[in-house]
Amino acid sequence: MDKELNTANRNVFDKLIHDERIFKNRESLSTSYVPSEFPHRFDEINEVANILKTAFYGSRPSNILVYGQTGTGKTAIAKFICKQLKEKAENENVKIHTAYINCKQTNTPYGVLTNIGKTYSAEWEKQIPNAGWRIDKVYSSLKEKADEKGGIAIVILDEIDALVSKNGDEILYHLTGLNSDLDNSKISIIGISNDAKFTSWLDPRVKSRLGEESLTFAPYNSPQIEDILIQRARMAFNENTVDPMVMTYCASKAAQEHGDARKAIDLLRISAELAEREEREFVTMDYVNKAQNVMERDQVKSIVITLPIQHKATLASILLNQGNNNNSQQTTGEVYGTYTKLCNSYNLDDLTQRRVGHIISELDMQGLINAKVVNLGRHGRTKYIDLAVDKKQLLSIIKNDPFLSDLIESMTKLQISTTSMQSRLL
Repeated sequence: MDKELNTANRNVFDKLIHDERIFKNRESLSTSYVPSEFPHRFDEINEVANILKTAFYGSRPSNILVYGQTGTGKTAIAKFICKQLKEKAENENVKIHTAYINCKQTNTPYGVLTNIGKTYSAEWEKQIPNAGWRIDKVYSSLKEKADEKGGIAIVILDEIDALVSKNGDEILYHLTGLNSDLDNSKISIIGISNDAKFTSWLDPRVKSRLGEESLTFAPYNSPQIEDILIQRARMAFNENTVDPMVMTYCASKAAQEHGDARKAIDLLRISAELAEREEREFVTMDYVNKAQNVMERDQVKSIVITLPIQHKATLASILLNQGNNNNSQQTTGEVYGTYTKLCNSYNLDDLTQRRVGHIISELDMQGLINAKVVNLGRHGRTKYIDLAVDKKQLLSIIKNDPFLSDLIESMTKLQISTTSMQSRLL
């Protein structure tokens, strides 16, 4: 009772906010953080800087396409270069405007044009509405404002492939051709993508204009990622709070996944957060293992809930076939049999077995299932399928997904499967 009274008389955060045993700068491990130094990316930064330096002499820099897998530093370096450009331009009294646009977040021509407009004028939003104008009117307003302000604009289009896949290449056609319509200003584009093949979707004229220069960020190896983690750890943690083996292990795990430094940083941060929540003063390997489980669970959840409907139906069929027996011998035909029953019970249009076979391959690539082709000799070949993720974890995700939970429920109502299906899922 006394303990309850004491608790009632103090704020629940009193102890928590003054108990930073491990962290001293948590922000330095966030995905949005832009460091002042980039280990093992000096050559790439220098190459981009050499292309952009012509802006300080009043000449338009070449357009650049930057490629590289997730976690290779493309976005962070793009933001770093924007910041450096602005600082140097102010010191040199040179008119250089910079715009950073994430094309997954701003993925319409209207949004791209208005974001570029903001770089020229703080009053742009008051003059141009966020929606409602014809695109050609916004385009004309941008040209007028660019010529009014003058100078060179460096526009960074991060995840540029997302813009193209949704809208085609018309906006890029206009942007890359904008310079011919400008009298007192110029614009250069830096396109960033982890898909080197996206340019195959572009009109040859756009492809030629956009790819005047190209640069590829190679994946980091394990020692390089460890250097990055050591750098971030010095900024993020109090001294002597992290086992050095933690950095080594996080780096090796990320190196196995295409050199994704971002994943290594996330793993380090979550490990420290878990240790802190348990009021520990030292991050050990145990917390890395716990953090890995948390990340895998969250990753599976994000994949499952964003699956297209037919993919969800196929996954539900595999789960139903799995049962309590952890059957690793279900074939594509067996999955398809359950899938058609499930579609009928839910009034969902069923696909052909061939198309469901393609979906199974896609689920395999996403790491949700294992699909192994086995040679049966004179009987030909077949594909054996089983779950690649924990069944209990998957069921908990499904319970929170209205579509998938309805699919399972509708399947259990089938007379042919009611008893067996219910027993499998209990």
